Amino acid sequence: MEYLGFFASIIIGITLGLIGGGGSILTIPILVYLFKVNPDQATSYSLFIVGLTALFGSYSHYKMGNLKLKSALYFAVPSVVSILIIREVIFPQIASTLFSVASYTVSKDFLIMIIFSILMITAAISMIKKNEPKIKSAETNYSQLSLIGFLVGIVTGFLGAGGGFLIIPALLFFANLPMKQAVGTSLLIITINSSIGFAGDLYIGTPIDYTFLMSVSAMALIGMFIGSQLSKKIDGTKLKPLFGWFVLIMGFYIIAKEVLF
Repeated sequence: MEYLGFFASIIIGITLGLIGGGGSILTIPILVYLFKVNPDQATSYSLFIVGLTALFGSYSHYKMGNLKLKSALYFAVPSVVSILIIREVIFPQIASTLFSVASYTVSKDFLIMIIFSILMITAAISMIKKNEPKIKSAETNYSQLSLIGFLVGIVTGFLGAGGGFLIIPALLFFANLPMKQAVGTSLLIITINSSIGFAGDLYIGTPIDYTFLMSVSAMALIGMFIGSQLSKKIDGTKLKPLFGWFVLIMGFYIIAKEVLF
């Protein structure tokens, strides 16, 4: 099962490199179901893996001229604020056991996986539709970009997901960036958000197995390198619907597994 997990970790990087998002949404299921990591701790591990992988991807896009720093900062700064509020203030206060109904217990881990599965289904529908936002004007709406950044930070903080499927449409619509620049800038935002979130977890003393974490991250980085090279030859947007169907199936699988088994 671990070998399958390491192979799947390569897929995380390939997906991030090709379409600038989506790969991070696979990280939690891979860590929980293939590596048997506790969902709570998996959110911390996910932040590191996704952040490190996105860092290398954003550098690759920087060399190709696909980064828009101003748009990235207007999005990332409010994201960081909401991430820190969620990870350092709210998340630690959530009890391990939320409530019980008859003999059925609803735990914090259960809540994480159910919310994550809903996020996966939402992301999948967005990918399958293939509808890119239509640009209304040539001006960047920085105030709305920052507001969406704050909301995406909540998702990243609670679930450890990069939120690329939310970031890219925001950059296309509110920053009016071409697709390739939106992908590159998205990776930079994911790097900033994930890095700050993980640093916050270290600050509050979250236990980390660095040997395991670096092993998984190395596989994801290999995938990111492959994905970045493929992105020069393949239009990642054409692969989104196919990946979306996969994520949709995974989302319903997680719900079934958590509720029925």
